[in-house]
Amino acid sequence: MRIRLLSPATLRTHLQHSGVIMFLTRVFGRRLFSTARSETSAGWAAVRTAHNPLEEFFEADRNPEEEKPVVYGRSWKASELRLKSWDDLNKLWYVLLKEKNMLMTQRQMLHAQNLRFPNPERLPKVRKSMCRIKHVLTERAIEDPDPRRTAEMKRMINAL
Repeated sequence: MRIRLLSPATLRTHLQHSGVIMFLTRVFGRRLFSTARSETSAGWAAVRTAHNPLEEFFEADRNPEEEKPVVYGRSWKASELRLKSWDDLNKLWYVLLKEKNMLMTQRQMLHAQNLRFPNPERLPKVRKSMCRIKHVLTERAIEDPDPRRTAEMKRMINAL
């Protein structure tokens, strides 16, 4: 099985059809999906597009005077991930990887400016979800009766 990388617009379209997009927007906010604009969804019209690809490594500025505090979700449970297909887990892995890179970049930038990293509990949630995805994929590889296929799947999982 080959892993192929998807463009942000294609990834969003696939995730919208699988129902994952609604859950992820509630958990991580719309910032994850703001890099490309979908013509099929009117709800995404208000989301800004990044002019510089490096902007994807930084979270959108939020107004500190907003009434509602931003609430971030929990990490994925292994039982939820076991219900997902290989492709959905692959897509979710790259969404979480992008989120992890964005959070680590933001943390490093703020640390260099001697500023406090807001919501430091987000990074462990993303890491925990990524570990659980690897665990679920490893379980599937072990259950495969073909030893060659099991070895190939384990190599792919370890490459993540």
